[in-house]
Amino acid sequence: MGRGPSIEARKNAVDAKRGKIFTKIIREISVAARSGGGDPHGNPRLRAAIDKGLDVNMTKDVIERAIKKATGELEGVSYEEIRYEGYGAGGVAVIVDCLTDNRVRTVADVRHAFGKFGGNMGNEGSVAFMFKKLGVLSYDAGANEDAITEAAIEAGADDIVVYPEDGAIDVLTSPDAFASVKAAMEAAGLAPGYAEITMRADNDSPVEGEVAEQVQKLLRWLEDMDDVQNVYANADFGGAA
Repeated sequence: MGRGPSIEARKNAVDAKRGKIFTKIIREISVAARSGGGDPHGNPRLRAAIDKGLDVNMTKDVIERAIKKATGELEGVSYEEIRYEGYGAGGVAVIVDCLTDNRVRTVADVRHAFGKFGGNMGNEGSVAFMFKKLGVLSYDAGANEDAITEAAIEAGADDIVVYPEDGAIDVLTSPDAFASVKAAMEAAGLAPGYAEITMRADNDSPVEGEVAEQVQKLLRWLEDMDDVQNVYANADFGGAA
């Protein structure tokens, strides 16, 4: 299975789009609450979205207001979940998850992005089969491998991956077990440097030079779009920024 970006890279990406991150998280909270109810204890997706909000210092008032709008206690906008799939330059597989109140606008913007950077949109299911949804708890190089492994097994994690090139560690879980494993690791004094439910490719696609630049531009463009929540790709940039 492919490796996700480093903890530092993911934190830098969040910092770079700080101005838009609140909007994206509020949309995620809204959809999670509408589909699974407003109680985070019985709604793992909502619990994960709330944690994202708290991690970027979103106030509890803002979170509660988003939940109330989604559950009908307050008037709010209704968002639709849409997934688009396609290929970037060099045949890199790309998944684009969106939350939108205007499907026509969103599909036009996503299609434009693919075309602008040498890619093309595909049909539903054209690349999703290459990816697996899972929870990831990431630890920087130098973390206590034995302690993390023991605690992760006890917590019910599916796998522990140690990357030989730098010693970083990923604890992998099913999406349903993500919240409980994360809580158990934190209770053991082993809070991850970064944690998320994500999509990872079974195999990465190496790209370099101008092709890599085109793919990076496409991914950044998509991530900057207001309607886009998450972008996943199987590109391996070989350590390129």
